[in-house]
Amino acid sequence: MNPLASLLAERIRRFGPITFAEYMRECLYHPVHGYYSRAESQRFADYYTSVDVHPIFGRLLARQFAEMWRQLDCPAEFLLVEAGAGVGRLAGHILQFAQASLPEFYQCLRYVAVERSPSRCDQLAARLSPFVREGKCVVSVEIPARIPVGCVFSNELLDALPVHRILQLQDSLTEIFVACDGSSFAELPMPLSTCAISEYFAAQQISFQDGQHAEAGLEACDWIAEIARRLERGFVLTVDYGHEAADLFDAHHMAGTVLAYANHRANEDFYAAPGEQDLTAHVNFTALRLWGLRHGLEMLGLVSQTAFLLALGKGNDFADLYDAGMDDTARLRARLQLKTLIFPEGMGERFHVLVQQKSVPAANLTGLTPL
Repeated sequence: MNPLASLLAERIRRFGPITFAEYMRECLYHPVHGYYSRAESQRFADYYTSVDVHPIFGRLLARQFAEMWRQLDCPAEFLLVEAGAGVGRLAGHILQFAQASLPEFYQCLRYVAVERSPSRCDQLAARLSPFVREGKCVVSVEIPARIPVGCVFSNELLDALPVHRILQLQDSLTEIFVACDGSSFAELPMPLSTCAISEYFAAQQISFQDGQHAEAGLEACDWIAEIARRLERGFVLTVDYGHEAADLFDAHHMAGTVLAYANHRANEDFYAAPGEQDLTAHVNFTALRLWGLRHGLEMLGLVSQTAFLLALGKGNDFADLYDAGMDDTARLRARLQLKTLIFPEGMGERFHVLVQQKSVPAANLTGLTPL
């Protein structure tokens, strides 16, 4: 057993089996041994994100945020909060492009890069130091307590929030707990740890077949509710992979959606080397919409990343793809990288963009425009 596995095994020995949500939280966010406490460079051995493909992703997001600012009547201070900022790669792309190409927006922009990992916070602050010194950016471990006007956004954050795993056994909904026999972990169906799980599925009118596995993303619901409470006026933009509930819990997902990622390969061995592989679950966009609505967030639209980027880029024929002085070879490489982001065989159709608004009922955003 590695160090985190030993710690988890000892906890289970002393206090009994733990929920999968507890196990997943420790695997990802343990302050010493968690996956996201590791050096960010090690992530590239396991997976890459849209941000890693080309700066065009951040540049088009910057254009969308500038349009949000305009639809909010160009406030003197627009708070742009990135949840799960990592080491600041996306933040750098957005800030650099806004500074160079969107000067009026940039003048009013205040960027808050939020990252809960102390080691990544240090890297984040170093990468964004020019903007920090200018007063355009602050690095924080917490979402601001009050966001008067602005946008909270995330890219591939919610898929890494802990989930409860459930199993339908005949007429009973049970929860998967994690047990340990001293040398290995095992799954143990037990009664639900909280009535919030039953309420989660009832609110979405979801029922299961015998033997079906699924996930209850209670922490994602808590997250969107808290964001809604802190945001007074503006938008919430979520980029992630997932489905609406009707698709997420259908017969094609009988085994659930939790996956482990290591060495650019997905696997279902969740208990191999805790803290040394990523754990994810598909995002339930229906739950985000419903729990957001309960707290004052109304959905503006849910579109594929393909549709979102194409709508934003077609206005200037994707001129933002190119840097000054690019030769023909570099321009061709940029176009191929764009193809990875937007076409179905790449990342574009696997990812979706959910936009919600609070107190901006007449908002009409380019990224949500039908193609």
